[in-house]
Amino acid sequence: MRITFTILFSLMSLSSIIAQSFVSVQDKQFFLQDQPYYFLGTNFWYGMQLASKGPGGDRDRLLMELDALQALGVTNLRIMGAGEGPDSENWRMRPALMTAPGHYNADLLDGLDFLLSEMGKRQMKAVVCLGNFWPWSGGFAQYYAWSKEKAIPYPPPAEGGNWLGYMLFTSRFYKNKPSRKAYWDHIRFIVNRVNNYTGLTYRDDPTIMAWQLANEPRGMTRSRVYRRWIEDSAKLIKSLDANHLVTVGSEGNTSTPTGNNFIKDHSSKDIDYTTIHIWVQNWSWYNPEKPEQTYPKALGKAQQYLSDHLKLATSLNKPLVLEEFGISRDHDDHDATSTVNWRDQYYEAMFETIYQYSRQPDNPMAGCNFWAWAGKGRPRIPKAIWQPGDDWIGDPPHEYQGWYSVYDTDSTTLKIIRKYAEMMKFID
Repeated sequence: MRITFTILFSLMSLSSIIAQSFVSVQDKQFFLQDQPYYFLGTNFWYGMQLASKGPGGDRDRLLMELDALQALGVTNLRIMGAGEGPDSENWRMRPALMTAPGHYNADLLDGLDFLLSEMGKRQMKAVVCLGNFWPWSGGFAQYYAWSKEKAIPYPPPAEGGNWLGYMLFTSRFYKNKPSRKAYWDHIRFIVNRVNNYTGLTYRDDPTIMAWQLANEPRGMTRSRVYRRWIEDSAKLIKSLDANHLVTVGSEGNTSTPTGNNFIKDHSSKDIDYTTIHIWVQNWSWYNPEKPEQTYPKALGKAQQYLSDHLKLATSLNKPLVLEEFGISRDHDDHDATSTVNWRDQYYEAMFETIYQYSRQPDNPMAGCNFWAWAGKGRPRIPKAIWQPGDDWIGDPPHEYQGWYSVYDTDSTTLKIIRKYAEMMKFID
């Protein structure tokens, strides 16, 4: 009886420890083990692929990347927990996690298990993205293409690609019942998965900080059904998992109309915190060929975008994370040996802004994830189009390789990251 009681007590203690390890939200602030939780993190979207035992995987490199990030103080990683095939399509991560609705690549599922297990050993937290508006993981366009047996009108750099045409096609996902069902089935599958390495069901794994509905979902001309999708998807996750936070993955009130509304998109009681993305070059605020003329105004716009959204997050009483931002290497050079003086200046300015906001009482600023970690990976050639067999780096397959990647040899950038990661860690 004494042995039974001891075992029971140990299990109860373990359960208590696990429960305290989940990130929670209290009054516009993250908490971890009853302490405020602030972070400087990164995007490591290809972690599942790198962790695979199959094609594209390299577990030795994965462990080195995680160790390198941990040494920098970067312990919050935004990763993909989705990826739609088929593998015959270009402009996306290949092999795909889901080869057809309900059919999964076993090596990649095992890779996701391994990644979360290794992150847990290093006390890292994962924001797991469950979908994508953009084609680099298949995403909503693939769900819709499956349901209608239609070809996806890919955006640039595909020949003849058109961004508006792609976005309007992809936004049909929100109104298409078979597409939504396939996406929701994927949510059920992932949230209820048991990790082969830890024995934990994902919904019970404290390594996961949050489930994210998708990467940069846009309502476009279908705002009403888009927000219904947010509401229904968040409600579904909460019905399956009482432990983890849920967020949208939003860019915020974008620089051009996209059918998004920061307040409305984050107003659901099942959405725990808010996100924004800032892209000074993609949004034509910054020209790397004319940095002296364009950088000061671009930085001002970036900081104003952050400030404006912090006010909105305050009105919602929810934390805010700047979970994507980056800038190219000097003169838009995609060579890994090129200089990064303007990037360093931008990173330091944005990290300092985030740090100062985070220190202010009653401010919802909670953390950031820079875009994106490449570590030891390198493009096949600078500005290449990614192909299976190439290194995974920070730039997704639909973008020219070497654009925004941060390498393990970018010593000046790493010094800035290490400095602010440490500072963010000790905000109280």
